[in-house]
Amino acid sequence: RKLRKAEREARVWSTLHQYIGVNNGGKFKQFAQALNLGQLLDKANVHLGRLSKRYQLIPRLENNLPTLEFDLSDLWQVGERLAPRSLSGGERFLVSLSLALGLSDFRAVKMPIETLLLGEGFGTLDPETLGVALDALSQIQADGRQVGIISHVVGLQERIQARIKVKPLGG
Repeated sequence: RKLRKAEREARVWSTLHQYIGVNNGGKFKQFAQALNLGQLLDKANVHLGRLSKRYQLIPRLENNLPTLEFDLSDLWQVGERLAPRSLSGGERFLVSLSLALGLSDFRAVKMPIETLLLGEGFGTLDPETLGVALDALSQIQADGRQVGIISHVVGLQERIQARIKVKPLGG
């Protein structure tokens, strides 16, 4: 009887060790960060759904626990799992944009994220995808946040009214 009670207690401590680890709680920190990443992916998927109907961000699991990495589910290929590095430049841009927009959704009253600055990546987009991205950014602006874009892409000039042009003056 004492042995069974000791075994039950040992299982509890073993489970805690599995989730928290020893010494500095590194496993627990990683687990908590993975949960936060899961929340970010949920928010980013809302934006990605507006940008592309093809992909969905999904957390990568290890031993049935979330990690600090993610994959994509290709909804056109019956949910085939893809690594982000396998995407084209334009697709990567849309995923990055959705993650940035998802991160901006975490804004809080004490520290509001009211301005989103984006640089680079617009040159990798075809005209249709560029239009989709700009429509999403217009919606963000309509929600009361400022959106700044740093780019050399000519097609942006037609869609963005307020601009700052930078011209080199020499040495």
